[in-house]
Amino acid sequence: MRISVVIPMYNSKETIINALKSINNQTALNEILEIIVVNDGSTDNSLDLVYKYKKINAEVPIVVIDKPNGGVSSARNVGMKSAKGDWIALLDSDDEWIDNKIELQVKLIKKNSDIDFLGGDIDDNGLKILGRRIKGLYKANIRDICLKVFPQTSVAIFKKEIFEKIGGYDENQRYGEDANYFMKICTKFNYYHIPIKMVVYGGGKPGFGFSGLSANLKAMQEGTIKNIKELHNDGVISVSFYCFLRVFYLLKYFRRILITRFIIKNK
Repeated sequence: MRISVVIPMYNSKETIINALKSINNQTALNEILEIIVVNDGSTDNSLDLVYKYKKINAEVPIVVIDKPNGGVSSARNVGMKSAKGDWIALLDSDDEWIDNKIELQVKLIKKNSDIDFLGGDIDDNGLKILGRRIKGLYKANIRDICLKVFPQTSVAIFKKEIFEKIGGYDENQRYGEDANYFMKICTKFNYYHIPIKMVVYGGGKPGFGFSGLSANLKAMQEGTIKNIKELHNDGVISVSFYCFLRVFYLLKYFRRILITRFIIKNK
């Protein structure tokens, strides 16, 4: 396999080096063709730090793309377009891979030739879809992804062919853009998941309601509704399932508000 790692970077001076180190520490580093860091108009010294790391670690195949700020989706698209590998692995600049992440995924892909997309977990809690625990290698369908979007972006690895056939992220969508792209992939390709922890997510921060774009729960909800509307309009999901999802996500939205307020209150 030849894997291109794509890292969008914006003002990531506190985390980008640890992200790069987590790639360099991979037990299957030989499978990684290149590490593409897309600097999305950072105003701090993130870019200088990457260049310094690249100079000190000349053996690490780091490719730097410097572009004006256009958002994370734009940065990912630029990175995926320039990727020379036949597989693309995504990593956010504030996340870190577990040392054997790539090794685990490569072994599974080589044993299962029908895998087009493969994800994993960000913790040891496993994956549950409406209370149903997923065990072992699992082929997901679009209903699964509608009910619980998985995986987290930094665990995803997929064929470059996917980008070539369906394009990249919707650069006009700022919230729920990962879910939007993953839903498109799941609709057209073999979408697999293995419930094994493979990444340290944002230094262990909660997944929503605290920092970054996910802190805006209302906008995230609006992005989610946009995503399922598109699926309904394209005839991917039925009217009845779409109506169910509208209620399901409304309840989930209120639940997230309550959980966030409770945690903040008790910090």
